[in-house]
Amino acid sequence: MRLLLDFLCRFGWGLAAGLVITSPVAVTAGFFRVNSLVVMGLATFAALLAPAAGGWWPAPAAAAVVAWLASVAWLGEKRRGGLGLDAVSALLLAAATVALAGGAAATNLLSGLVVGLTVHAMLLGHWYLNAPGMSVAALRLAIGQALVAWAACLVAAAVAAVPRLPELLRGADSATLALLALRWLAGLAGLPVLLVMARKTLDIPNTQSATGILYVACLAAILGELTAQLLALAC
Repeated sequence: MRLLLDFLCRFGWGLAAGLVITSPVAVTAGFFRVNSLVVMGLATFAALLAPAAGGWWPAPAAAAVVAWLASVAWLGEKRRGGLGLDAVSALLLAAATVALAGGAAATNLLSGLVVGLTVHAMLLGHWYLNAPGMSVAALRLAIGQALVAWAACLVAAAVAAVPRLPELLRGADSATLALLALRWLAGLAGLPVLLVMARKTLDIPNTQSATGILYVACLAAILGELTAQLLALAC
């Protein structure tokens, strides 16, 4: 239960951060409104799980309320208020992630950015069906931001894992080795390939095909970060 709570807080933090760094001039207000509600859903689920996970953190519940207020602000096309409220919800979920992380706060925050920014890029690609007149530059930038988060996460994972790799390989059972392979193949090796493919597809430009590739990238990001959580528990 605690693992799911941790993942929801990470995911919500990354998705809210994606909204904050997206230009409200280049992207229509409806996108922010809908995805503020997605953040609200993640935070609400986390708040409901928190007592069963052995504690209660007020941050997810507060983030859910603030994300709902952000959606109201975006409904009225109040850009400054909407962005400010989205930033507060991101900070609250980041605080919850840090509270759950113990000594791995920076790694967990980066993990949330990888998942959140990848899903954010996919949702933005899907939004072009509702607003086909938007410039593809916004989606290209979102994919680039997801790639930056992946690169930072790769460095953090390498710094943490490489010195311990011989020890891990000697003492690991087959299940741990399978998780380790899945973590690196899906989350750290496969994800950037998919993100670059999606970005190259925008050169055509074809936002629908790029979004299809981003759906697969979301699966790779989620699978990679979930297996990283399982490995952290196993090791």
